[in-house]
Amino acid sequence: MLVLTAADVRKALPMRAAIAAVEEAYRALSAGEAEVPLRLSLPVEPHEGVSLFMPAYVHAEGEEALTVKVVSVFPRNPARGLPTIFAAVLVLEADTGRPLALLEGGTLTALRTGAASGAATKALARPDSRVLAVFGAGTQGRTQAEAVCTVRPIERVWVYDVRREQAEAFAAEMAGWGPLPQDVRVAATPEEAVREADVICTATIATSPVFPDAALKPGVHINGIGAYTPEMAEVPPETVARALVVVDSRQAALAEAGDLIQPIHAGRITPEHIHAELGEILLGRKTGRTSPEQVTFFKSVGVAVQDAMAAQAVLRRAQAEGLGQKVSL
Repeated sequence: MLVLTAADVRKALPMRAAIAAVEEAYRALSAGEAEVPLRLSLPVEPHEGVSLFMPAYVHAEGEEALTVKVVSVFPRNPARGLPTIFAAVLVLEADTGRPLALLEGGTLTALRTGAASGAATKALARPDSRVLAVFGAGTQGRTQAEAVCTVRPIERVWVYDVRREQAEAFAAEMAGWGPLPQDVRVAATPEEAVREADVICTATIATSPVFPDAALKPGVHINGIGAYTPEMAEVPPETVARALVVVDSRQAALAEAGDLIQPIHAGRITPEHIHAELGEILLGRKTGRTSPEQVTFFKSVGVAVQDAMAAQAVLRRAQAEGLGQKVSL
């Protein structure tokens, strides 16, 4: 079995390859070529954490993938000098079930989550988008910015975090890094962050909206990736109600996405307000943006098919380039 570290995963999965893998995953999901049970959530209440168990099997034409991811989200970790998220991905041989590889999953999760927003931005944001706003200055926020700047000609990035020192560290580290512009600014308020934004990414653990609807400019595209339980929310219900809403998975979104569940329960929208899965748009079965002024909202709670296809891409390149360490079982 091959063991791949965070550095191995990052080397084997550049962002453009991650976006391509996630697009393939979404197409397979919406085409009915994937088996993806709703993830099992195991609360670890004494430590305010949760561990999630996410299996997936993809059987697209010419491609099979079988994986299981375990991801733990412990919000107290940063105070202990640890990442909020730890994860591991086990890759199995699809026709035998034989373990093939164990991947450090935090890096894979950050890359595939960023790539999801990259794919959605590519499909839904205005082609002339120049300004990005990122809410949440952690690892996820960094790959969100990387992905959006990979698919759109972003000239300025605003970052906002309730911990200003985290936003300042983000700005210092990310200015001019990879596809990001040199112009990365810390916003003093949420309003300042979104006022001129063409694309917004929310990557927080918020339980209430992180920006006001009234501050948005026409034609903005929003990627909401942080609210992954019914109790969490990042995007104002007013924004959800007036936006073209696209999700990664209808089933998962209606079961887990507080950004949608809460407005549904409040009677602001119905489940039919979800316009499409992203995979349906990528397959050409549904339309995307219809005007420059339209507000679009991609809501992702994360589905295991992303991990399956991203892990397959990592494994192929790792084997080709001799990355990782082989161990005997």
